Amino acid sequence: MVGGKIIGNEKLKIGDLAKMTGITKRTIDYYTNLGLLKAERSTSNYRFYTSEAIERIHEIEAMKAQGMCLQDIKKSLDVEHNGNPKEDLQEICLHMQTLQSEVSTLIESMNRQEQSTKETIKNKVLPESVTLIQSLLRLIT
Repeated sequence: MVGGKIIGNEKLKIGDLAKMTGITKRTIDYYTNLGLLKAERSTSNYRFYTSEAIERIHEIEAMKAQGMCLQDIKKSLDVEHNGNPKEDLQEICLHMQTLQSEVSTLIESMNRQEQSTKETIKNKVLPESVTLIQSLLRLIT
């Protein structure tokens, strides 16, 4: 590493990776244990990361900022790097059918409620959830 830049196929220790990405060594360790990052072990059991880990961490942090949980991030990254487009599309269609059924059930349930109960429920739902529900309704109708 020269002046904070990686040269060639240089391997990074966890501390160097932490400095370059601005996240803690503990977080990098956690991501590695979850399978979000891949590390090579030296004979002395040190972990070494490639320059690809920097980009991967940026992807993970961006997805976290969008509200994704680490489990969903792992699935997304696994599909992105190993996915079969046909199987991915089938899985998405299955999820969409399930969501459509759940949304229909929720709509039916809401329609049976009295107006005061509807208002109470609306006031307890986060604005982000309302936006998500509206997006889902647009997708399935």
